[in-house]
Amino acid sequence: MSQAAAYHHGDLAAACVQAARELLEEDGSAALSLRAVARRAGVSATAPYRHYPDRESLVSAVAAQGYRELAEDLAGAHPSPTTPEDLIAIAVAYVRFALDHPALFRAMFAEPCDPSSADRVSATAALTEYVQGIVHAVFPEADAAALSTTVWALVHGLAFLHLDGKLDSSTPEVVAAQIRAAVEALFTVAASLPASTRSA
Repeated sequence: MSQAAAYHHGDLAAACVQAARELLEEDGSAALSLRAVARRAGVSATAPYRHYPDRESLVSAVAAQGYRELAEDLAGAHPSPTTPEDLIAIAVAYVRFALDHPALFRAMFAEPCDPSSADRVSATAALTEYVQGIVHAVFPEADAAALSTTVWALVHGLAFLHLDGKLDSSTPEVVAAQIRAAVEALFTVAASLPASTRSA
């Protein structure tokens, strides 16, 4: 494909992100380089550098796209969560996203990123605010920031345990049951603590 023809598929930045995602899904992070992305996108070896000065900046763009897609999936699981049951459905959707997009999920959370990437920072902040908003809606009396961090850490850890084969992910039903049991256990323990302990 000539460079002129390559531009027919859309703008170069988007084409590089798409090529990077394809490479991640096919061969994992080890295969991802700007040169490999250029080959996949059908452009010159130097073309990606117009938008991404290094690998980390490209991974940041991929991660930002992933954060937005994750937020859409979570909102799709329950658009207006108000009960612990709603929150559990969102937790299941989070782990399901990781299992459906393992390479993308690892790029989002386990690959070095460009800390100055405005797109990634914005997408991460939006996801953080979304999680805090859910927790506040479900547990309005709780410290939303602290509890959202706790819930996110639990569910995020469960996602990686499933990805790494440490937990049974043989069927969606098995995964959902494990997530439900873990989140319910957290809520049960939290509810059983003395009020003075919870507010300390």
